[in-house]
Amino acid sequence: MPGNLSIRNLDDELIIRLKRRAARHGRSAEAEVRDILRQILEGEAGSDFEQIAADLRKLTAGRRHTPAEVLQREGRDER
Repeated sequence: MPGNLSIRNLDDELIIRLKRRAARHGRSAEAEVRDILRQILEGEAGSDFEQIAADLRKLTAGRRHTPAEVLQREGRDER
């Protein structure tokens, strides 16, 4: 469900930069803001991955691991 958002008290320089960026991308300033927000918020989903990866590293700390290059070499040798 679409919604509206008003942002007050933006610096004039920021508005100018936003309009220039929007023009470079061939869209309105409003569409540019939507795209910027979407990109930033989608990037936060990656932070979940970072936390999962950190947890996994903790769980496997101290265990022996076969280096990736060894696994790749073994895979090529099997062909």
